[in-house]
Amino acid sequence: MTDIRTVTVDTPFGNPSDEYVTGTLDGIRMVFLPRHGRGHRLLPTEVNYRANIYGMKSLGVERIISVSAVGSMKEEIVPGHIVIPDQFIDRTKGIRKDTFFGNGIVAHTQFADPVCRDLSQVLYDASLQAGATVHKGGTYVCMEGPAFSTRAESYMYRSFGVSVIGMTNLTEAKLAREAELCYGIIALSTDYDCWHGGHEDVSIEAVLAIIKSNVTMAKNIIRHAVGKIAAERGCPCATALQYAIISDKAMIPAETRENLALLINKYL
Repeated sequence: MTDIRTVTVDTPFGNPSDEYVTGTLDGIRMVFLPRHGRGHRLLPTEVNYRANIYGMKSLGVERIISVSAVGSMKEEIVPGHIVIPDQFIDRTKGIRKDTFFGNGIVAHTQFADPVCRDLSQVLYDASLQAGATVHKGGTYVCMEGPAFSTRAESYMYRSFGVSVIGMTNLTEAKLAREAELCYGIIALSTDYDCWHGGHEDVSIEAVLAIIKSNVTMAKNIIRHAVGKIAAERGCPCATALQYAIISDKAMIPAETRENLALLINKYL
């Protein structure tokens, strides 16, 4: 990127994981945020997902490309491959704040298709252009962590037919939908979790080795993707809240209205 600067964003939901880095890539304004903070200081459960997504929205972001390490739950998804997931199974424990709503306002967004199909197609095409071995679609099971799966859990997830396992993306996808942001995933397969008898169980050493080898590929995918993204959004992500707010508008507390003004004002 060029014209790089760092930006600190205050949100009604607390502090984001770190400063945002803004810049321009091939004429497109972009924003980057390390979800675990610089130096990887935050557990998946500790990440302030609401502040992160709200901060992106306040900076004018319309689309989020999530780059994430995942475990492979299928033989054909070899460590080093790229996956563009399109579905989720939630195995988090309700500890995380995964909605902007509550405190006097109720909204129910559609989430049958939890990622943006248009953005996911762009990421798939960009992965092919970058020369990656890429799998289109698949279910991401989101677990709480921070420990990896037990072997019994890994076998159970395999029986669900899932493609990959991770600890972060579902929470982001839910909040991105409520913020009317497109959300797509570049999932970097790093290991076979602990279900594969022919491979060693997942370890941090193995994960980091694959991530380091895939950093250049992920950057290349993003560079190709930026040029393919349409200037205008034609997907339903941009109007996800239009019919989602069910509360009587006259009953919404003033403080809640103020905190959510960035998200809901156009519908009130």
